[in-house]
Amino acid sequence: MSERIAFIGGGNMASAIIGGLIQQGYSGPQIDVVEPSEDARSKLLGSFGIQARPQVGPFLGEAGLIVWAVKPQTFKDAALAAQPFAAGALHLSVAAGIRSDSMATWLGSERIVRAMPNTPALVGKGIAGLFARSAVTDADRKRVEDVMATTGQFIWLDAEEQLDAVTALSGSGPAYVFYFMEAMTTAGTEMGLSRAQAHQLAVATFVGASELARTADEPPQVLRQRVTSKGGTTFAAISEMENNDMRAIFIDAIYAARERAKTLGDEFGAA
Repeated sequence: MSERIAFIGGGNMASAIIGGLIQQGYSGPQIDVVEPSEDARSKLLGSFGIQARPQVGPFLGEAGLIVWAVKPQTFKDAALAAQPFAAGALHLSVAAGIRSDSMATWLGSERIVRAMPNTPALVGKGIAGLFARSAVTDADRKRVEDVMATTGQFIWLDAEEQLDAVTALSGSGPAYVFYFMEAMTTAGTEMGLSRAQAHQLAVATFVGASELARTADEPPQVLRQRVTSKGGTTFAAISEMENNDMRAIFIDAIYAARERAKTLGDEFGAA
């Protein structure tokens, strides 16, 4: 717990990781944050007692690990500004789309791990896909695991290209769940429930079904079939979805997210 950690970017994902680190024993003075936004710096001070800085400087050289939590379109400029101070650190990026080849070029380092987390990390229930370049040691991997474990689960990937699929599936996935919650809540209110009642029912249903899927030995297909008696109410709902080809539409939507992840790498990567 003695190593200094620096964050480039102090938004929601950085805050989720910082909160987890503090729960694990880190103190605010051990964590440096570079965040241009004055509002975001104020939130970090209020939430964690961290005096974030508006720009990079020699202090980055004291960090053993630097976490990159910036938007894809600002990554290159931020990395080039930090490079003179940060080449000796282990780098962990949670930025969508930016490939490790580009990061290595901008940072002058091969010790890079890419992570694709998701927003449930904010409540310690996230899951992230991780990819390490060949220069990353076993000790480096363990350091990254210790950090990411504060936000939830993680899986290691063998190929960097797989991160695009992780982005489409779990990175964007919470929005898909919220989309269905919105629809269920709207349907409930149209059927005479209050919005609060419909919302509670929708949220509890997703929480309960997710826990059942997590603990059951059977795959989701079998769990679905068990509650879909032919001629019953669930059968009527599933039949309506299948008649409208919702499965194919949903799968196409996930592919669209993966293609956008690929495009981000092309659009904002190294020239």
